[in-house]
Amino acid sequence: MASKNLTYICQNCGAEYQKWLGKCNECSSWNTIEIETINNKYTSTKVKGNKVKFANLTSCTTSQARVDTTITELNRVLGGGLVAGSAVLIGGNPGIGKSTLLLQLAAYMATAKIGCAYVSGEESVEQMRIHASRLELDNSPIKVLTTTNVNDIIATIENSNEKIEMVVIDSIQTVFIPDIPSAPGTVSQVRAAAHELISLAKRKGMAIIIVGHVTKDGQIAGPKLLEHMVDTVLYFEGDKGNNFRILRAVKNRFGNINEIGIFEMSEQGLVEVTNPSSLFIAERKASISGSTIFTSVEGTRPLLIEIQALVSPSHMVAPRRAVVGWDLNRLSMMIAVLATRYGLNLHSYEVYLNVVGGLKVIEPAADLAVVCSLISAMYNKPCKNDMIVCGEIGLSGEIRRVNNINTRLKEASKLGFSNAIIPGGSKLNKELSFLNITEVHHVKQLQSIFAELQTNDNTA
Repeated sequence: MASKNLTYICQNCGAEYQKWLGKCNECSSWNTIEIETINNKYTSTKVKGNKVKFANLTSCTTSQARVDTTITELNRVLGGGLVAGSAVLIGGNPGIGKSTLLLQLAAYMATAKIGCAYVSGEESVEQMRIHASRLELDNSPIKVLTTTNVNDIIATIENSNEKIEMVVIDSIQTVFIPDIPSAPGTVSQVRAAAHELISLAKRKGMAIIIVGHVTKDGQIAGPKLLEHMVDTVLYFEGDKGNNFRILRAVKNRFGNINEIGIFEMSEQGLVEVTNPSSLFIAERKASISGSTIFTSVEGTRPLLIEIQALVSPSHMVAPRRAVVGWDLNRLSMMIAVLATRYGLNLHSYEVYLNVVGGLKVIEPAADLAVVCSLISAMYNKPCKNDMIVCGEIGLSGEIRRVNNINTRLKEASKLGFSNAIIPGGSKLNKELSFLNITEVHHVKQLQSIFAELQTNDNTA
């Protein structure tokens, strides 16, 4: 008989305790520890196994071919398509478009005669048809399975007469294994269900896409072990009030991390955005202070992003600092660098920073663009309309070189930008010699640049 023990498990990180605690000692989360029943089936130290033959990498002829998803932006994020036998975990806030994208993916692949199945534990067949009808996909030959029992899912797929190359599980928090006496969505169920489904994918040589709910902090709910078990982890980013959706790869064993795919939400679902740079700066108004164009590189894709700053006088003891799309701590650091190294003191001003389009910028190359926006907003001096800025700033005020500088400048030149402020010492290609490039080594050099802007305004 398998003995049953009661244990307390943190639903956020999976840490186990012998008694209930209000706060998890591992992840410092409050009220996330719940009681679960654990079956101790494997108590013997002498476990018999079968002898397995070693494999040699040099004896492998060719790699497994990727499955074309028929969605270019999704292929970009995945590194070229779905790898046979791989497991992909996708997370995002409720209503951001996870199910919409995967339903479109299943419909496109089914239309292309690629065997796929959509397993939904959250919607019935009638509800899925309503969803597909809204997306004008109700006539697509999608194989739909509405069940939450993992054993039934595995048995149905293994006994299917048709070849299945891709399976969607929506979502991992709704499916369960009957042998585990815990509610669906608990750490034990999520961990065991994911293991069984991933093992099925490896055994059958098919790709599996798992949808994961997220916590209020934006992290995929359940144990962190779940992200380690899969091959690729994708996050949907974006604001519900904005039509743009960004699909970002934070882990990818078969491609680049931080690679992004950009979509636009429409009445017919998610539409690919092939030239996002032009869209992100399309509504930018000329001669507005506090606005700077930054050339970002997300994975292998260069993007032109507008960074806006607003500086307002404040009578509060601690003026407010608000950021959308950037790191608040890094903004505080840039304000301190401006006060110490540049001579611009913002301690009595409220500072607001916004990355237009709902994007989240994580690379330090945006430091120089943020600083230029703050200076422009403080002195009400608009930057040149055809100027882009990029560079990392250190605590001593030095401006450090950034990677892929030639890629950034090429993208800017395609969209008509002819002026650039970049770190000094950057290695530039000869084909970019037609650009008017200003190299800066320290933030103090920005004083002469903005003084020249003021002179040109007075002359005009």
